[in-house]
Amino acid sequence: MSLQPQSDVLVVAIIAAGMGAAAVIDLRTRRVPNLLTVSLAAIGIGIAAAGLGRIGLGASILGCLLGLAFMLPGHLIGATGAGDVKLLAAAGALLGPADTIHAFLNTAIAGGALALIVALRRRRLQQTLGATAQLMVGHADATTRIEAPTADNRFAYAPAIAIGVIVVALGW
Repeated sequence: MSLQPQSDVLVVAIIAAGMGAAAVIDLRTRRVPNLLTVSLAAIGIGIAAAGLGRIGLGASILGCLLGLAFMLPGHLIGATGAGDVKLLAAAGALLGPADTIHAFLNTAIAGGALALIVALRRRRLQQTLGATAQLMVGHADATTRIEAPTADNRFAYAPAIAIGVIVVALGW
């Protein structure tokens, strides 16, 4: 009798609980706690090291590093918080490298959709799209304009990460 289906259920349950908690906390406090991200990463690496998951220890560590590498540039330009970087890294420890790539792509799609919804609700769609276009072409003061407190562009990103990661964990 294989433990594989049971371990997949365990990993999906951990991902759902962890990502759900991160999304709720981020929406309420605009922070993703280190205790949560470190715990998720440790659980992912522990499951892999014990041979209880569908990925091995090396894949768990590589998934963690890929999650970190994918989100870090966004943090460095001010688009995401450090907690968001650590959250995808923690998810990578549970998913492994291939699924972390897919989770990141799904997160980017979910984040874009959420950004549009937020811009529409705040009645700033035109300003947001204009500033984003300037950022993409490397306009010198685009980051300063986007990050200005009066711009009202910031929103919790953990829900987008949760959507991207959970979609992949469920195999969709």
